[in-house]
Amino acid sequence: MRGLLKGALAASVLVTLVLTGCSSPEPEEGGGAPAELVVGSTDPVPNLTPGRQSNAFGLTLSIFSPLTFLDGDGELSYLAAESVESDDQIDWTITLRDGWTFHDGTPVTAQDYVDTWNTVAYGPNAFENSGQLSVIEGYADLNPTEGEPTTDELSGLAVVDDLTFTVTLERADSQFPIELSQAQTAFYPMPQSAFDDLEAYGEQPIGNGPLMLSAAWTEGEPIVAERYADYAGDEPTVDKITWVPYTDRLTAYTDALAGNVDITWLPATRMRQVTDDFDEENIYSFAAPGISYLGIPYWDARFDDIRVRQAISMAIDREAINDALFGDLNAPATAWTPSIMPGNPDGICGEFCEYDPEAAAALLEEAGGFEGQLTLHFPGGAGHDDLYNAMANSLRQNLGIDAIAKPSVGWAEFGQDRNNQVLDGPFFSRWGALYPSQQSTLRAMFSAAPNCNNCGGEPNPDVDAALNEADATGTEDGTAYAKAQELIAEQFPIIPLFEESYSYVTSDRIAGLTASAVGEPILTQVVLAED
Repeated sequence: MRGLLKGALAASVLVTLVLTGCSSPEPEEGGGAPAELVVGSTDPVPNLTPGRQSNAFGLTLSIFSPLTFLDGDGELSYLAAESVESDDQIDWTITLRDGWTFHDGTPVTAQDYVDTWNTVAYGPNAFENSGQLSVIEGYADLNPTEGEPTTDELSGLAVVDDLTFTVTLERADSQFPIELSQAQTAFYPMPQSAFDDLEAYGEQPIGNGPLMLSAAWTEGEPIVAERYADYAGDEPTVDKITWVPYTDRLTAYTDALAGNVDITWLPATRMRQVTDDFDEENIYSFAAPGISYLGIPYWDARFDDIRVRQAISMAIDREAINDALFGDLNAPATAWTPSIMPGNPDGICGEFCEYDPEAAAALLEEAGGFEGQLTLHFPGGAGHDDLYNAMANSLRQNLGIDAIAKPSVGWAEFGQDRNNQVLDGPFFSRWGALYPSQQSTLRAMFSAAPNCNNCGGEPNPDVDAALNEADATGTEDGTAYAKAQELIAEQFPIIPLFEESYSYVTSDRIAGLTASAVGEPILTQVVLAED
């Protein structure tokens, strides 16, 4: 299968991409016909402001450029930033590249970044991606637990000159340059004109990227972006992209199969049969920083014994499930973060993530068995039925317990029951990192203040201490986070299941896809086949 690359974004937040050729306009003077593509999206796009955008990443990455960039091999480079430097991992100096402009022609300055970050972080503005800035000193003052904030500026930001600003963090964070990369869209800059009318800006954002919107967006209508002539970064391979709404991913896939589109996200329901529908050279699978788990209700005493949790893990045949349901496009997890993470301690889960039904049954018996029904909970309507039914079957057959799979009515009910600690059995749990660092997943799942409530088991202060130490002393190679995973392995709070991949199918018009470390094909760098 062509193009197995590193990186990808959480499927829950990844925009579905569909590209197709448009009718070609007249050739430009001195060259051939402009390269035009059509992109279709099945996810809702409520607002195009980067600090509020959690779906249309393909669009956002086309009209904005981040400070830093992670390529498909996870290598960090500097894009809009000339450098991001610190002597102590707390006080950082960001120097911008000279000559960059917004699509309205105004220069991109340090003041623009500071004003943007203050606007996104300010609690009353209710920007969806505000939390990405929470590591900056003063964030809590803009988001008090009670009452209104008394300031609208982050105390950790200061402008030095037009191209330089400083950032002071709440704690040492060796991963800060990585956090500034493409998927953390709260860090993207907005021009001064944006602050006059944020609502209007959300309909036609002015960016600093290779393409610029040609008209304001109306919900449900196509979005058109064209090459920005004065872009200071690498030249795009396309001149125009039109994003057209699709009702669902399966419809887009069907259109690709019929030759009507050039690239589309591979739906989970077609993973098994994609090699029957498309030639191998038209299938791309990018390893993702997303990982699924089986969460454990630590409030239920039946799961207190670590041997019960380990037995459940060993009774699940991940290889067989991956083959039967995912067409081998995912991978059985062997750690609590996916293997594409730098320095990932692959295999740290050891024998307890390997399928061994006899050892699993013996371990459960040693722990005193399991009383009552074991219910696997998952959000209904999200395509997880086959997976959870398969795991329930494995537990019944291999452990001799009454295991069933039970969907909720939907995401809202599931999340509420999980957060309120009323689920009476193992449950759906996952995290899709916005940057490929163990830090992102480990802090989201296993810290004292996780992004996903109750997803990672009972908080462990030793893990928090290890994460703080890794943040303070670590480097881009990620090896400092191994200690935290060793502690998690000793506690075995939740069960790793599968490392995710994000997969696409293409027509013969596409000669190659370039993916970043978040698995999103870079639409402005699509390689088109020669006519």
